[in-house]
Amino acid sequence: MDACRGRFEGHVALVVLLLSVSACKRDTVEGTAGPGSPGRRIALLLPESKTARYESHDRPLFERKVKALCPECEVLYANADQDAARQQAQAEAALTNGATVLVLDPVDSASASAIVARAKQSRVPVISYDRLVMNADVDYYISFDNEKVGRLQAQALVDRLRADPRPQGALVVIHGAPTDNNARLFKAGARSVLGASGLRVGAEYDTPDWSPDKAQRQMEQALTAMGKAGIVGVYAANDGTAGGAIAAMKAAGVAPLPPVTGQDAELAAIQRIVAGEQYMTVYKAIRPEAEAAAELAVALARGRPPAPGLVTGKVNNGRKDVDSILLTPVAVTRENVKDTVVADGFWKPEQICAGAYQQACATARLP
Repeated sequence: MDACRGRFEGHVALVVLLLSVSACKRDTVEGTAGPGSPGRRIALLLPESKTARYESHDRPLFERKVKALCPECEVLYANADQDAARQQAQAEAALTNGATVLVLDPVDSASASAIVARAKQSRVPVISYDRLVMNADVDYYISFDNEKVGRLQAQALVDRLRADPRPQGALVVIHGAPTDNNARLFKAGARSVLGASGLRVGAEYDTPDWSPDKAQRQMEQALTAMGKAGIVGVYAANDGTAGGAIAAMKAAGVAPLPPVTGQDAELAAIQRIVAGEQYMTVYKAIRPEAEAAAELAVALARGRPPAPGLVTGKVNNGRKDVDSILLTPVAVTRENVKDTVVADGFWKPEQICAGAYQQACATARLP
C-alpha cells in the first residue's frame, strides 16, 4: 500500500509540475536578436495582435534597428494578446532574464503603472511606446499627437459629408478600448470636431479590446436602431473597428456604403480604401516611431542619454511631465495612397493589388 501511495504521489507531483510549466510558458519572453550579453538586453512588450501593425511592422522594424545600432544587444520580445495580467507576468520575466530597458506598449494604460514600479525597483528605465502609461514614473514616451489623430479622422469625415451630402440621418461613432489612454485622446480629438460640425450622433460606443467582432456587433445594433437609410457616416477609431462596421453594413445590404474612417493604414484597410469601401485611414509612419524607440533603448542600455534633438517635448501622464518624442500623423484617402503608404514603402503595390483588388487598383491608377 505504501509503495502504491508513493507511486501515486509521485505521479501527482509530476502532473502538477507539467501543468505549472504549461501555465507559465505563455508568460516567457522570446530572445530575438542574437546571443546578447549581460547589460545589453532590451525588452519589447507589445499589447495585442488584433491590430496587425504590431507583428507586421513595429516588432520587425524595432528589432532590425536595434541590431543595426547594437550588434551585441538582444531583444526580449513578448506580446500580451490583450491580457493585462499576462503583460505584467511577461515584464516580470523580462526583468528576471536581465532586461536593462523596458519598451512597453501597455494593454491597460492605468494598471501598467505596476510594471513601471516593478522596473524602477530594479533600476530599469521604461520607455512608454505608442500608448502612455498613466500615473507612473515613466522615463520616456514615444508616440503620435493622438488628439490630432482623432481630429484628422473626424474632420475628414465632416469634410466628405459636406462635399457630398447624403440624405438626412446621423453618425455612428465607434471609439476604441476604454482601457487604452490613446483611445481617450482619439475620442477627445474626434468629439472636438464632431461636436462643432452640426452633425447628429445617432449611436456611440466604446469597443473593448479594439475587437473588430465587437465593433461589428455594435454596428448591427446601430443598424437595428437607426435603420439602413438613417446612417450618413461612421467614425471608427481604427481600421479593425472600421472593418467590423463595414462587414455589418455589407451583410445588411447597405449600398452605397457611407464614408467610414479608420487608423493604422492596415493592408486590409488600404485595400478597402482603394476599392471604395472605406473612406480614409490615418497613417502613422511606424518606421520612425519604432526606430526612434530602438535608438533611445540602445542609448539607455549603454547608460547614455538620448541623442540631442531626439526628445521633442513633454506629455503629462498624471504624475509627471514625461520627456516625449511626438510624431505627425497623416490622413490617407484613395487620392493619396500612392503618395503616402506606397511612397514610404509601408505597403508595396503588389501587396495592395493582390487578387480581387487588381481592378480596383487599376481604376485608382495604382501603381
